[in-house]
Amino acid sequence: MYLIIIGAGDIGTPLIDIATKSGNEVVVIERNGTRANRAADQFDCMVLNADATTKDTLDDAGAGQADALISTTDQDATNVMTCLLAKEFEIPAILSVVHNPEHMELFKQIGVNTMENPQQLIAEYLYRAVARPAIVDYMRIGEDAEVFETTVTEAAPIAGKTLQEATEAGLLTHDMLVVAIEREGNEHPITPRGNTRIEGGDLLTVYSGVGANPEITDIFGHYEDHPE
Repeated sequence: MYLIIIGAGDIGTPLIDIATKSGNEVVVIERNGTRANRAADQFDCMVLNADATTKDTLDDAGAGQADALISTTDQDATNVMTCLLAKEFEIPAILSVVHNPEHMELFKQIGVNTMENPQQLIAEYLYRAVARPAIVDYMRIGEDAEVFETTVTEAAPIAGKTLQEATEAGLLTHDMLVVAIEREGNEHPITPRGNTRIEGGDLLTVYSGVGANPEITDIFGHYEDHPE
């Protein structure tokens, strides 16, 4: 893919690293001279030390041929302006970081895919790691739903049961779905079926429409304090 990345700061730099290592053709636009020089020295890509909110800069970056533009600066106003200009070039995929939740609607109105306040997401992730140690990894979907990973203990209510048996016993509700099972000794994850038996030590990827609350993690043998 031909990618234009706006910003070579805390968010843009790891994105540039991933994109270039994946073999994409990458052009970076960074207004700050120090960051632009650092990116040019560090990555195998074109770096423009320029203002991304001008049409000429995007033209120089080859916006007319780009498959995607991702704006990662710490200023929502800059990200909005850049995305609006990208729309003029008819770039197929336009994405942006949004730092102020009040600006989300504006980005949606102009048809930009967004990632809300990455600093907040990191803070929530770190808090979850301390407050909910049973959850190995998670991703929030909408307001309540989550996809999370958790390990099944030997004494867990679900251990030794097939998914069908767990459903019949009321352990798995219609709001829950076991998406994948990683098991020691198996080279690849197991795709669950109704007759798949859950074993202690399994690492499960689970979708829960009500989130990974303590009542849910109890099922996998992680008994935490329940909120009053």
